[in-house]
Amino acid sequence: MSTPTSHSSIPNPTPSDESLEPNLQVGKRRSWKKLLEPLALLAPGGIWLGLLLLLPTLLIFELSLVPNIRPGDVVNPSGLKNYLLVFQPIYLQVVWRSVYFAFGTTLVCLLLGFPVAYWIGQMAPQRWRNLLLLGFVLPLWTSSLLRSYAWITILRPTGVVNTILTSLKLPALDLLNQSAAVFIGMGYSYLPYMVLILYASIEKLDKRLLEASADLGAYPMQSFWKVTVPQTMPGIAAGSLLVFINTLGDFVDPELLGGASSMTISRLIYNQFLGATQNWGFGSSLSMVLILAVSIAIALLIKYGDRTPQR
Repeated sequence: MSTPTSHSSIPNPTPSDESLEPNLQVGKRRSWKKLLEPLALLAPGGIWLGLLLLLPTLLIFELSLVPNIRPGDVVNPSGLKNYLLVFQPIYLQVVWRSVYFAFGTTLVCLLLGFPVAYWIGQMAPQRWRNLLLLGFVLPLWTSSLLRSYAWITILRPTGVVNTILTSLKLPALDLLNQSAAVFIGMGYSYLPYMVLILYASIEKLDKRLLEASADLGAYPMQSFWKVTVPQTMPGIAAGSLLVFINTLGDFVDPELLGGASSMTISRLIYNQFLGATQNWGFGSSLSMVLILAVSIAIALLIKYGDRTPQR
């Protein structure tokens, strides 16, 4: 009678090195392919950004470390003296004025743009919505310089606004070369961006939650703050940050509509490079400060501007 052979006594077949080598080569080729495919897709844009964005930014940073450098001088980085100049009261006032214009314009665009975007996204007939959005995009088809000169014609002492006021026996307004003119021009320029982004968020608004809040006895204002605003908060954040980023570095509107009393950081940078002072080092440090501020705003936009609406 034969005894059964135990499984442990049966040798397990082990693949030889010759049989494993082709599989390893195939795996290496696949890993290289997975690595090279995204690099090949990103290479054109990466080279473009590297040559036209990263490399100039590094050059500006190098210039910002050289005090009192002028065209033709030898670039010899020696410290952070230019950055310390930014904290002088006269220059801090310019920086805060730029932030003031950017924040004020963002608030104006949000207050004006939200009702318009809500009406287009929730109350306007469906067949007219694309046409209404096109009407808000049309001003962007013209140059910002032309729009600013148009506002000069409207706001100047003998312009359209004061002509209408005097015809109505009302006192004329001194708007041009004032902060109010800057807010009007910048708000007009960047309001379409706010409306478009808010519309994309408001269009997805869940009306069932509004109906439920009304059934539970909430007032319209309560429903707005507790239902509408939380659902549209990603659009509010994205639109506000986008407008703030663009207005922080705006040059045309404050220069043409605000006059000499509306010096902003963009105008100050222009003076350091192309004005009478010709201090490229300080202008570069101001540019790096502006780049840092915009980078922080973009990081906030990426973090808070691309979330699914709260349900």
